[in-house]
Amino acid sequence: MSFKEQIDINKLPEHIAIIMDGNGRWAKNQGKFRMFGHESGVLSVKDIVEGCVDIGVKYLTVYAFSTENWNRPIEEVNALMELLISTINEQAETLNKNNVRLNAIGDIKSLPQKCIDDLANVMKVTSKNDRCTLTLALSYSAKWEILEAAKKLAQQVKEENITVDQINEEIFAAQLTTKNIPDPELMIRTSGEHRVSNFLLWQMAYTELYFTETLWPDFRREDLFEAIVDYQKRERRFGKISEQLN
Repeated sequence: MSFKEQIDINKLPEHIAIIMDGNGRWAKNQGKFRMFGHESGVLSVKDIVEGCVDIGVKYLTVYAFSTENWNRPIEEVNALMELLISTINEQAETLNKNNVRLNAIGDIKSLPQKCIDDLANVMKVTSKNDRCTLTLALSYSAKWEILEAAKKLAQQVKEENITVDQINEEIFAAQLTTKNIPDPELMIRTSGEHRVSNFLLWQMAYTELYFTETLWPDFRREDLFEAIVDYQKRERRFGKISEQLN
């Protein structure tokens, strides 16, 4: 029985987040340059998006470029930006065909203007799609996001729009870039690393974490389905005991 056949469609995670790791190592293992790995990783993104659409996952967020990635060699950063721009444009028709809405979170204004413009255009042309929302975390840092939210609330207090005592989890979460997206129930990280790397720290307070040795360019929808099957075997108690869930 395939992993897809083992999935309980009634217990799907509504939102899956993925740290796509291992492109560089995958390329090195094949005696290729790092960019070959990044280019091959795009095929994995496409297959995973289609896998989510196939079974009914409503939200998929992928960690495409972190703020820390700006510290990589300038040649690799420039090549990644060019790859991002070309991929966004090439996939617009496919996103519409699959009824997928494109979204983006992060310090978008720090991206090259061409990237900002093309991203905005594809987000606009896919804005009415409602089968699945694909969110690209670009120039993203969870610490940056939390600090920005704190600054916004501090400004609102300063302007006397709210009081300090009114600030709660709901109001704070409304300041985050994911304010219109449910928190992920499942986070997948490829390549054998066991850390969350400054990704959705607030949102993943109760997220189930799944780590696989598979390098991202080799990760396909059957691997996604395997992660979902593993997720469905877990008991999500949210601080309660097992008996309270029955």
